Amino acid sequence: PHFLETMSTSNVEEKIFLARVAEQAERFEDMVDFLEEVLVVKGGEVNPDERNLLSVAFKNLISSKRAACRTISAIEQNPKYSKFNGALLAYKGQIEQQLQADCQKIIDMINARVLETTCSDEALGLLREDGGDYYRYIAENAKEAMLEEVKQKARAAYEKANAIELPACNPIKLGLALNFSVFNYEVLKDHAKACELADNALQSALDKIDELEEDDFRDAKSIIELLKENLTLWKEEEDDNQIDDL
Repeated sequence: PHFLETMSTSNVEEKIFLARVAEQAERFEDMVDFLEEVLVVKGGEVNPDERNLLSVAFKNLISSKRAACRTISAIEQNPKYSKFNGALLAYKGQIEQQLQADCQKIIDMINARVLETTCSDEALGLLREDGGDYYRYIAENAKEAMLEEVKQKARAAYEKANAIELPACNPIKLGLALNFSVFNYEVLKDHAKACELADNALQSALDKIDELEEDDFRDAKSIIELLKENLTLWKEEEDDNQIDDL
């Protein structure tokens, strides 16, 4: 058993090194695959640095596809290109399928490799939130029955994450409030709930922020600013503005 433990530790170190190399090389599919091997060994016991690396890998895997879908949707609105609408829709459909497959891969990784193991509250909160986020990203382009299904799955993941007790100024707690409120605003179109979630998180954090150390203060403050910006936009009902999320 001692020999097997040593092998596992050595393997984890190697895979994390390769994941960082893949990040530098912008090979994000490889980065996710290397980190999945880390999760096979460590499950919910991944440390904060490893969790951050996972978040970077997940976000980068899908960010260019999300941006591509938004770009093509904007081009679709231009009447000058109406004769190409069929081709544009088909092309966007291909990218949407790739995006959905990537999001589902991430969700399946989180469910199988982490949520079925013992986790700290922070790890559980972050990775349940990630589940909500990646269902939300599928929902951005989903239609009809698929849209309803992923909306409900995203809501369930966010609510489970929100039920975990974390300090009001914890960056994971604040990031969850930010993204859960954006989900309510943009996907569920429940503007009142979005404002309530953001406002409650903001007030709770502001009550405690003076008690934080400098590093924690800096992390919390950046998300608090995003919550404030979104609330300002929402309360003015400026629906055409780009909404900030993590």
